[in-house]
Amino acid sequence: MDQFAVVVGAGSLRSGAAEAIRFPHRWTPEGVTVEADFTGAHLLHLAAAGCVLNDVYREARELGVRVDGVRVTASGAFDPATWASTGITYRVELRSPASDEELGRLLDRVDEVAEIPRAIRAGATVRRD
Repeated sequence: MDQFAVVVGAGSLRSGAAEAIRFPHRWTPEGVTVEADFTGAHLLHLAAAGCVLNDVYREARELGVRVDGVRVTASGAFDPATWASTGITYRVELRSPASDEELGRLLDRVDEVAEIPRAIRAGATVRRD
């Protein structure tokens, strides 16, 4: 399920690819990298991945977990007849001296609180003004 895949990275897991776009980031002095095509499908997945990356840093600070690098990959598919999303899958890679148990707790917490994935899961009305 690597359709419309996007990758965001920060810290020691920032992308070194020439095509990666770099943005400033409030949680990391070096900023973040984004690898994504500019289509609506990619942007939807990028919103989810970017939110997860941000929340890893925010929640890690709250839990006292040091994070040296984060990479989030998100992808998914769409029904070709309706263009309704068939779901988004994301994967998080972390570099940290924390234990596997601490990192598991961190990722569980992020999955619970990440705002954009929560909004997508709940559904939303979108209308033109």
